Amino acid sequence: MAGGWSRDGAVQDQIDASVEDAVKDARSHLNTGDSLSHCEECDASIPDARRKAIPGVRLCIECQSKLEKQRKGTEGINRRASKDSQLR
Repeated sequence: MAGGWSRDGAVQDQIDASVEDAVKDARSHLNTGDSLSHCEECDASIPDARRKAIPGVRLCIECQSKLEKQRKGTEGINRRASKDSQLR
């Protein structure tokens, strides 16, 4: 049951939409195709174990870590104004 002026199920709709957005974002970052033998950023060799474990890998561990840190800093825009984002 939703409260105030919202209809029943509105809260669940917001949760579902947030989860769907997160899944779309995660899928957009998945690699496709053949793995590279050398990092496309720094040209370091990518170990066979990494290439087998992550199909389509294009970056060495160091460059991948840097990329993930950059992405983490750009998150946080909350269009739906959930309570969780207001508590951070």
